[in-house]
This record gives sequence, structure tokens and C-alpha cells, in this order.
Amino acid sequence: MGKDLPKKGKKKPAKCITKEEAKELQHAWCCTRTPEIDKTIGFEDTREFWWSVEELQEYLKYVKKKSKKQGIENPGIRIYFGAYPKEKCKMNKGYSTVFLAPTGAPIGELGKGGDSAPNNYEIEPYNFGGVGHPPNVY
Repeated sequence: MGKDLPKKGKKKPAKCITKEEAKELQHAWCCTRTPEIDKTIGFEDTREFWWSVEELQEYLKYVKKKSKKQGIENPGIRIYFGAYPKEKCKMNKGYSTVFLAPTGAPIGELGKGGDSAPNNYEIEPYNFGGVGHPPNVY
């Protein structure tokens, strides 16, 4: 009984893309945005960010737990681009960053969630990943 069911974590998620598609996305970003951004700010900006799987799982578990206490059954994560103020950047440049922002509303308030769910300002966003400098190319 249950032998035919895939083991948890073994099945490839439906939204996975190929490494070729990832390379195409990275190439398009680098060709259409990187030159203008770097020209405008006057230095080569970062464009990739790193967290360990353990760190991300810890944060997602935190979001799930706090969301559940708020009556949010289907929380999400929205990823925002950001930039450090020059004076707060270790290298005094003002490099780009991304941060993760929890989303979701209790059932009955603005629907169940999804990509149009509101930001959940009751849960802290997540930041401070590692970056490659110069940026690592995919």
C-alpha cells in the first residue's frame, strides 16, 4: 500500500526550468539591464544572491507558523529588488539586494492568497544573503 506514491521531496516541482532556460534568462538580464545599471551607478553591481537551503527552510517554517496563527492558510513569498544605502553598504557602494516578503490574508479577506495576495506586514521580511563580486554568471 502506498508503494506507487512518490516520496516526499523526490518529485520535481512543476515550475522547474531547464538550465538552458535559466542561462537564457540570465543572458537577457545581462544584455538588457546590466550595462545601463552599471553605467548609471558607476560600478559593476551584483545580480545574484545566495542563502543556504537550511536558512531558507528556517525562514519558510517561521512564515508558515506565524501565518497559521494569523489564520492564513496559504502564505506566499514575494521577492523584491532593493539597494543598500551607500553609507550602510560594507564596500561603500550601495549594491543591489533582494529581500523576501511574506504575503497572505486570512480566509475570507481578499481571497485565499496567490500571486495577488497582499504583503503580510506583520511578519518580518528576510534579507542578508551572500553575493558574488564580481557576480557569478549562471
